[in-house]
Amino acid sequence: MKRFLARFAALALAGLVASFACASPARAQVSPGPLAAPHASLDGSLACLKCHGKTSGRGGDKAGMDERCLACHTEIGWMRTAKRGTHAKETAKNCASCHPDHGGREFNLVVWPEGSPEKFDHRRAGYVLEGKHATLACAKCHKAALQKSPAAKLIRKKNRDSSWLGLETNCASCHEDVHRGQLGKKCESCHNQEKFTPAPGFDHAKSAFPLTGSHVKVKCLECHAAAQFVKARDAKGQPLPEWKPLPHKDCVSCHKDPHAGRFPGSCAKCHNTENWKSISKSGFDHDRTRYPLRGKHVLVACEKCHDARQGGFGPKPKFALCTDCHKDAHAGTATLATKVVDCAACHDVKGFDRSTYTALEHAKSAYPLEGRHAAAACEKCHAKAATGSAEAAALGAARVQLRPKKGACTDCHGDPHLGRFEAAGARPKKNGCRACHTLAAFQPSTYDAAAHADCVFPLRGGHLATPCQACHEELLAKPGRSTLRADAASMRPLHFDNPRRACEACHKSPHGEQFAARRDKGACESCHDDFAFVPASRFDHDRDAAFKLEGAHAKTPCASCHVQQKGADGKPFVTYKPTPAKCEACHVTGIPAPGAGTRRTSRIPATGVGTPALLAAHEVRDADR
Repeated sequence: MKRFLARFAALALAGLVASFACASPARAQVSPGPLAAPHASLDGSLACLKCHGKTSGRGGDKAGMDERCLACHTEIGWMRTAKRGTHAKETAKNCASCHPDHGGREFNLVVWPEGSPEKFDHRRAGYVLEGKHATLACAKCHKAALQKSPAAKLIRKKNRDSSWLGLETNCASCHEDVHRGQLGKKCESCHNQEKFTPAPGFDHAKSAFPLTGSHVKVKCLECHAAAQFVKARDAKGQPLPEWKPLPHKDCVSCHKDPHAGRFPGSCAKCHNTENWKSISKSGFDHDRTRYPLRGKHVLVACEKCHDARQGGFGPKPKFALCTDCHKDAHAGTATLATKVVDCAACHDVKGFDRSTYTALEHAKSAYPLEGRHAAAACEKCHAKAATGSAEAAALGAARVQLRPKKGACTDCHGDPHLGRFEAAGARPKKNGCRACHTLAAFQPSTYDAAAHADCVFPLRGGHLATPCQACHEELLAKPGRSTLRADAASMRPLHFDNPRRACEACHKSPHGEQFAARRDKGACESCHDDFAFVPASRFDHDRDAAFKLEGAHAKTPCASCHVQQKGADGKPFVTYKPTPAKCEACHVTGIPAPGAGTRRTSRIPATGVGTPALLAAHEVRDADR
């Protein structure tokens, strides 16, 4: 049976071919028209079955015809199997609905429902055109150079150089991978279809090296195309950037070490990404240099010592001598044996005004400090010259008199005695001020009783225990301040050259003018001595008074006769002269008649003179008479 059918088909096909070959009207009755140029090889009576099969009817078996189309158009079959492109999405349609034929050699087998390729809805192909892709001409992408899919390979087997098929949807199939695979294959993770740069999806903060500070402003190629990182070049010899991996463990991976390895370790200890010249003092250890910072140097800005034109960098500054950075504040006056003394002998880095020149060092000078001088502030002796004066200019910026006058006390101190001990014949003269004073203190004076014996008023008796100011009242003046010349306005004068010889020069007589009529004018020393005022050791009542004390009078206290009264000024005083000598001036007596009593008494006289003590002293019994 099979042999029969085969022979029949062959005979039938031969008959058809013969009929077409013999007469065109007969051919027209079989074919609807010439095939398009791509199918021209199928034109002919016997070729119909290759596409239409054996099914009778116009168009033949359409479902079967699709299979026969795919038998030749294997690329379409691959697309449908891979479920890619328009043919995979529109499987419900048969091939002829979009690609009819028999329209002639010039007939275009591709029917565009939208009217033209440019109006084709690319969503039907499974790849939406967005961004810059939406503005491109079709031929920019649909060309043999970019068709790299398996479908394209199947097309090329047919020696075809053009097709709408064969494009891949990944970026690298059309675009060069400028990253050369270093950043993976998912371009869309960083880029979009608007433009390639900048890459809006790339976040450097999520990379192994987040950008901070000035790094944010640096162009990508300044790092990624740096000469030390370039490993390849393009056809034109231009460097190809290295994207990953890029060394970033330390700063010297990109930056040249300006310290030439003198400071090993992390640059971040001293620098930050904001500004290379912004040094972190907390991180930078100046102690690792040849000049550790101490004292006020710690607070000095870098550019004060280092080149300010280079932001504190540049060549290392000199630092062997203070004058390498600082001017000589003493203008060369700080000398020892005509040689300028090293600043460190008197100053340190804690501050210039705080001198380190100690009393121990001063002891080696021509004027050792002793006593109160050891506690005196330097400026008390080493004063500053007035600003702008000729002396100040000679002394330098510090204006300090490093070599003040020395020798006499009055070179620094005012003379509270106003020169009275400098006069001819004045005493004490030997040793000047030190004859009475020491360096420990101006007061108390060392002028003692032994020294006082050499003056016009030797001290004896009670005067030996008398404080100086009891006689020299000027010592009680207030306030008692320094004798330094700088304090001269508050200095009090001390007058010791006006000796007080008479007692009344210091003491006020309690007797008033009672003894003024005496030949000695009532001289105190006639009755009193230097040891005590009471009792009057030099007074002898029998010798010096007109009333000798005899009998009971010799035992009578002085106050019994010499009573205290008030003077005209209301102040009390004791009456010594005149004192009455008659008995009745002090006594009033009454003698009773014989046998009237056993005793005689005395009473206080009407005049008021007399005291109970006086009466007691004069009380006697009759038996005593």
